[in-house]
Amino acid sequence: METKRYAKACAHVRSWLPALTDAQRAGLRALLDNCAALAQCLQLIAQLRPVTCCPHCGDARLYRHGIVSGLQRYRCRECQRSFNALTNTPLAFLRRRDAWLPYLQSMLDSRTVRAAATGTGIHRNTSFRWRHRFLTEARNDRPEELKHIVEADETYLLESQKGSRHLTRPARRRGGVAHSRGITNEHDCLLVARQRGGGTCDWVAGRGQITTAKLQRWLRPALASSAVLVSDGAAAYHSFAAATGIRHEAVNVRAGIRVRGIYHVQGVNAYHSRLHQWLRTFRGVASRYLVNYLGWRYALDGGSIATPAVLLAAALGIRTVPAVPP
Repeated sequence: METKRYAKACAHVRSWLPALTDAQRAGLRALLDNCAALAQCLQLIAQLRPVTCCPHCGDARLYRHGIVSGLQRYRCRECQRSFNALTNTPLAFLRRRDAWLPYLQSMLDSRTVRAAATGTGIHRNTSFRWRHRFLTEARNDRPEELKHIVEADETYLLESQKGSRHLTRPARRRGGVAHSRGITNEHDCLLVARQRGGGTCDWVAGRGQITTAKLQRWLRPALASSAVLVSDGAAAYHSFAAATGIRHEAVNVRAGIRVRGIYHVQGVNAYHSRLHQWLRTFRGVASRYLVNYLGWRYALDGGSIATPAVLLAAALGIRTVPAVPP
């Protein structure tokens, strides 16, 4: 009986489709695409974050409490609070789930805020907010420890207060330049360490030149005690290695020595080059958001996040991704 009703409904739809205008057909197609994208997104959320206990008190006695925007809600019998699979995640309270997967694809394509907004049919302010919500957890996808040969070097970006309503310095036209030559406190220090053969950790290590204190704070927790640290001839790395007992091999790049046996910093320098080239796409990045952009670049560079489904899992803080549709 249900099959006959479905066939009758399809026949009815086909009967009035030829009467639609091109604009109406395009609108209908967009509506169906949105419904399909929403269904796929909800299916992914259910697979990635199955609800087994209350996120507020941890009690496992739950019961279903309605469906809101296609997502099942639950209520806890212990604390009587309601929740869904996205509660206590960076994606809680975000709407337009039908546009999430297309938007995540635009992030994989490294599109700007406005281009992503135009391509997914959302406002540019929503696009900006979504970008950093999706990156809140995804940026933490890093190896726990760097082993074997580890190349470390720093690169610098001119400090930026892009988008800020209250500048702490006079405005610079189109980015501008520093007031004095060389690396000063007007530059953000980006420290990058790459394990030979794969694995990268990076940090926004404050302002100005790299120092031993910065290396102790950021690099030391990520280095295995048996690792061999390879760097250029900067004095801070020598002091850091002596203080921590890490084996250190320096390559005097300033003297034109780029490779010394198996030791070099070409891998990390190539990463710097790709990072700077990629950042130019966005016409400047505010210093306060650099951490998110470093995580975004790492996801793209390593190739570990290649589909919107995997990026959605990373945004939910899930590192081991189950089999999900592309």
